[in-house]
Amino acid sequence: MIIAANLALQLTDLGYEIMGIIPRGEEVLKHLKQSQPDLILLDINLNGHLDGIEIAELLQKEHSVPIIYLTANSDEVNFNRAKATHPYAFISKPFTKTDLYRAIELASIRLEEEHAPDKVQESHSSISSVLNNCVFVRSHDKIVKVIIADILYIEAERNYCKIYCKEKTHLLVATLKDLEEKLLFNTLMRIHRSFIVNISHIDEIATSHVVIAKKAIPLSTDLKKQLLLHIQKV
Repeated sequence: MIIAANLALQLTDLGYEIMGIIPRGEEVLKHLKQSQPDLILLDINLNGHLDGIEIAELLQKEHSVPIIYLTANSDEVNFNRAKATHPYAFISKPFTKTDLYRAIELASIRLEEEHAPDKVQESHSSISSVLNNCVFVRSHDKIVKVIIADILYIEAERNYCKIYCKEKTHLLVATLKDLEEKLLFNTLMRIHRSFIVNISHIDEIATSHVVIAKKAIPLSTDLKKQLLLHIQKV
């Protein structure tokens, strides 16, 4: 329960609403009859006679709630049992807050694709609009305003990007190239194939990296000269 309570605090801090913490597998089915969540984080090892995978098999007969498994036991047998229930993610302990955030965000995207396959491109438009000092981005099921001055840096991860702000982080379905083309702001500049930074937040420029909020961000040799020239102009 202590681990579950800590997990709930992390998720609340990320902006999610927790409907309940349930320690025994059998109680999950009773809870779903009263209210149904958008997503279930299900530990494979539960108190009671049924483990998490058995609970998933039972609840899927009556409900279509997506599941993300949490487990410290990631052996091949349990993984194959879990895989048969078609989970949206499988997170091995110990995991970080970032691991949780990414898994839930990707599950949300998959849910939207399943429920609105003809509107995928429309619903996945990462950036809704750009104004003089802010950008509106899709986060969970809402459109959120992000102040450009609050952006520290943007990091690319394959077809996704993370916008790191002073108070929050946003995961977007977009390539860094897409964002670079749309975010034509004087203070935002690409300094590496995987990073765009807000130069107003740079604390240090070293030979091969810059430092923003104690984070060392790689600096491409080809782009370093452009960065220095850009800073002089700004």
